Amino acid sequence: MIELLLRIGRDFQWTTVLIALAIAFGFSLVLGVLILLINKFTEVKQDPRIEEVEKCLAGANCGACGYPGCAGFAKALVDGTAKLDACGQTPPDKRIEISNILGIAVEGNAEPTIAVVGCSGGVKCQDKYAYQGYGDCVSQNMLAGGRKACEVGCMGAGSCVDACPYHAVECREGYSHIDPDLCRSCGMCIKTCPKNLIRRVPVSAKVYVACSTQCRGKDVTSKCQAGCIACGKCQRNCPTGAIYLVDNVPIIDYSKCIHCYKCLEGCPRKCIKYVHPEDAPSSTETAEQAK
Repeated sequence: MIELLLRIGRDFQWTTVLIALAIAFGFSLVLGVLILLINKFTEVKQDPRIEEVEKCLAGANCGACGYPGCAGFAKALVDGTAKLDACGQTPPDKRIEISNILGIAVEGNAEPTIAVVGCSGGVKCQDKYAYQGYGDCVSQNMLAGGRKACEVGCMGAGSCVDACPYHAVECREGYSHIDPDLCRSCGMCIKTCPKNLIRRVPVSAKVYVACSTQCRGKDVTSKCQAGCIACGKCQRNCPTGAIYLVDNVPIIDYSKCIHCYKCLEGCPRKCIKYVHPEDAPSSTETAEQAK
């Protein structure tokens, strides 16, 4: 057997094999060099500011800005195709830092915000039909604009609850409530609500308008027991002119609000609510104030 193997080894064309191996190695070496050269000349260099901007963002990757995560939003900011206001979670100091990186002016209000629901109808608002089927708000809204008699009434079916990554939203009494202590103003609930009822207010705000109907008087009272009738008492009672009516909807100018709560005292429909429920006076305090 050993002799047979030795004979085969002597007859084998080792020179041919070595030449083939050398050619293969040389071809591989040339191909590797070509790949390196191609990568070098075709490499798309990323703007270093993208990484700097991304480090300043909240890092939640919630997608509320409309871009695929914070990295996508950072690139859009650097490219100039997005505005910093699209991210509600970036703190004021980081907004300023990003503005310095990009060489642009600070956009919008630098004060942090939280979300509030512009409706408090819920079970006090009539239904125009009995809905049967998958129960979230987006699904209900596909059928004749939802089941509520008010065209902009909260259906309280929880699309915003499911969308909130911070568990800051819950439905009670037939409409959505947002916990200001848990809200991070990411905007996911705002983006999800089919009625566009959720809006941002400054984190320092003490009150907000919990109604969005543009109807007035009899049209409102025939549908909802909690709807604003655009009587204008809140506007007249405000000592600083911080409240005014636009299309029968009270609007609060928070830069003028002095937190006197006169607007709440004058609202016959209780449409103006405390941002922080714990700020509401107890029944004993209310009785004392009445005296």
